[in-house]
Amino acid sequence: MPVEWLLFPLLGIVAGLLAGLLGVGGGLVLVAALSWLLPLLGIPPEAAMHAALASSLASIVLTAAASARAHSRRGSVLWPTVAWMVPGLLLGGWLGSGIAVGIDDDVLRYIVAGYCLLAAAQLQFRRARTVDGSGVPAPRGPSMSAAGAGIGALSAVVGIGGGSMTVPLLVWRGVVPVRAVGTSSACGVAIGLASALGYALHAPAGALPEHAVGYVYLPAAIGVAVASVLAAPWGTRLAHRLHGDALKRVFVVFLVVVALGLLLAGNQ
Repeated sequence: MPVEWLLFPLLGIVAGLLAGLLGVGGGLVLVAALSWLLPLLGIPPEAAMHAALASSLASIVLTAAASARAHSRRGSVLWPTVAWMVPGLLLGGWLGSGIAVGIDDDVLRYIVAGYCLLAAAQLQFRRARTVDGSGVPAPRGPSMSAAGAGIGALSAVVGIGGGSMTVPLLVWRGVVPVRAVGTSSACGVAIGLASALGYALHAPAGALPEHAVGYVYLPAAIGVAVASVLAAPWGTRLAHRLHGDALKRVFVVFLVVVALGLLLAGNQ
């Protein structure tokens, strides 16, 4: 095993902490890190961004599942909302990955960076409808399924578990932030499954030289996933200790830092 592969579990620890803390599955930081790291491991530069997106999404399946399990134990997952969103998330994830495969690598990089900045601004300046969401019923209905389709498609294109969209949506619907994070983690499992499968099957033959299924680079996906599963519960504990406003500020700063990292990498 190449010693460079040991970097993937280290990334997994970061991803797991972010999954539990922010409900994003660590996808955004993984995409940024992998897009820089994979070319150093022999991945063609023109395929690096696609491989980063696909590998991030594949790892998110286990990361998000571990985070959702930890949040569920604390009663922070709104399962009725998850049930309504999953059909749309699966459809959107599959279609979005098919679209992303046909987009140029550099264009994808700027799409992801721009998305991070927009999501940060949206969360920073938008106010929730209520301060106390403890009595707000779980959002449900066809509108949540439709929202899931859009979230799934865009998540597949930018390589995330959808937390930076699902969390603001649920907070806007009156859900307290920590429950929005827990619910988002459960939704991330569906997004990861559909999107990673799409990147594996939509990719052209021989997209990556070795150790890959389509655009999913297996050493990265497996190494990140195993470590992140162990780290996710720690992030969950931290999320339950932070005030909602503090959690939002952490989320905003995180998105801006990742966007700047991607833009700097693209200019090198």
